[in-house]
Amino acid sequence: MVLRSVPGIGPVVTATLIARLPELGSLNCKQVAALVGVAPFNRDSGAFRGKRKVWGGRGALRTALYMATLVATRYNSVLQAFYQRLCAAGKPKKVALVACMRKLLVILNSMIKHHHTWNPAS
Repeated sequence: MVLRSVPGIGPVVTATLIARLPELGSLNCKQVAALVGVAPFNRDSGAFRGKRKVWGGRGALRTALYMATLVATRYNSVLQAFYQRLCAAGKPKKVALVACMRKLLVILNSMIKHHHTWNPAS
């Protein structure tokens, strides 16, 4: 299976993604991130520039993706390097983890869309 080829994605996360996100592979990266609730939204009004926050989306999916990302930042070389780079840049660990969640989701969406298995080089 395409999703299971990614280090950090197990049978529970695969089943959750298939059941709760049937749109996976048919949306672009911004749409799928917003649907799950890991896309940053701004709080701007006029000249006021507020903080960017992630909110909304499908909670059960976000929970499953969070646990998968915790494992992936440890065993997936691509996400591990991304997470370490963000932490070294001074980002809080939770912010770096949510950024990794979004990156993992975008990777999974692209893999489903193009019918590719995991290849860390590409």
